[in-house]
Amino acid sequence: MAKVLIVGDLHEPVSHPAYLQFCQDIYSQWNCDTIVFIGDVVDLHAISFHAAHPECPGPADEHQFALEQIQKWNDVFPKARVCIGNHDERIIRLAQSVNIPSKFLRDYPEVWNTPKWVWDYEFLVDDVCYYHGTGMNGIHPAFNAMRQRLMSVVIGHCHSSAGIKWLVNPHKRIFGMDVGTGIDVRAFQFAYGRHQVKKPVISCGIVLDGIPYHEMMPAGEGELYARKNFEKGHPSIMSLVEKRNKAMRTPVKSRSSQPLRDSRGRFRRKGWVQSAIENVFAKPI
Repeated sequence: MAKVLIVGDLHEPVSHPAYLQFCQDIYSQWNCDTIVFIGDVVDLHAISFHAAHPECPGPADEHQFALEQIQKWNDVFPKARVCIGNHDERIIRLAQSVNIPSKFLRDYPEVWNTPKWVWDYEFLVDDVCYYHGTGMNGIHPAFNAMRQRLMSVVIGHCHSSAGIKWLVNPHKRIFGMDVGTGIDVRAFQFAYGRHQVKKPVISCGIVLDGIPYHEMMPAGEGELYARKNFEKGHPSIMSLVEKRNKAMRTPVKSRSSQPLRDSRGRFRRKGWVQSAIENVFAKPI
């Protein structure tokens, strides 16, 4: 069975600056072999049917910025499945609104230069349905989708919903997982939610041999994936690891042979990135 990493809504070019590194680390920690982007890989704010924020770039610039960001993801995950989200298909919807048929449009891999990414509206892997979740809402959107489809479901779309809920009967168990998102809430594209109390959940999901797990990104002040560690002018996580390696004159050991979690689902020991940083600094950052 597959070991699936599910990447939350990115809305490039405005994903959180640490989210790519976080997903890389989770992929390695869980020894995943399959990647699913849950949708809204791009934002396409400039061609929305809603009013655009005046501080945001125009269509041509936004495409260029998003393309540059997507190439970073493509470099790390060259083979992936992408669930088409409502933001991803804004180009199609705009074309349809002015009576332009789809045969005049380029397909997603060509537009975003991702030749080995498979783009579709939903995927079925080991009897689990992965799709963006367009149209779902409520307190537990994925649970609602699971009950409608009568099967295990993983969705994104609802940025402030994240986690797993189960439904079990004498003959079957199924789950609904809301993945969360990877957006940068400080971007102008998300100014509409600035005064909302309920904020987006920065996280990703894993389905390991048919069993779901949800991983929050520790991005608060002083935590591993804090914004300041990844913004321009601050040392990157990998530069800290390289500094540690040079000081110790030994390579960082792989975690692949170490047991990941104890019986309660907690990591048995600190991640290799955290340990590397603590060897560089007197206290964790």
